[in-house]
Amino acid sequence: MILNGINIGILLIIIGLYGMVAKKHIFKIIFGLIIISTGLVLFFVSLGYVDSGVAPIISGNNIYVDPLPHTLMLTTIVVEVCTTSLALVLALKIYEKYKTLDIEMLEDL
Repeated sequence: MILNGINIGILLIIIGLYGMVAKKHIFKIIFGLIIISTGLVLFFVSLGYVDSGVAPIISGNNIYVDPLPHTLMLTTIVVEVCTTSLALVLALKIYEKYKTLDIEMLEDL
């Protein structure tokens, strides 16, 4: 297996999905979500990479790097930070009210 950005991104997405599905602790689920979004960013930025490519504003070269995936991933990073902070605040409020972060114990309450 060649270790490039696309393969590592897919591997991170799979690890994050496992963390979200198999774990029963809220913080582990939130960290799985962070790993998934990091893998998505790495995957899409790697899709936009071109060997010996230049920015599209420089003339004289016919091999250009597509800036659209990089631009979209900047927006994704901002949304990821907002989602993570909201999830952590909700986990804090759940802990303050129920004194546990285990999902199975929360279902029983």
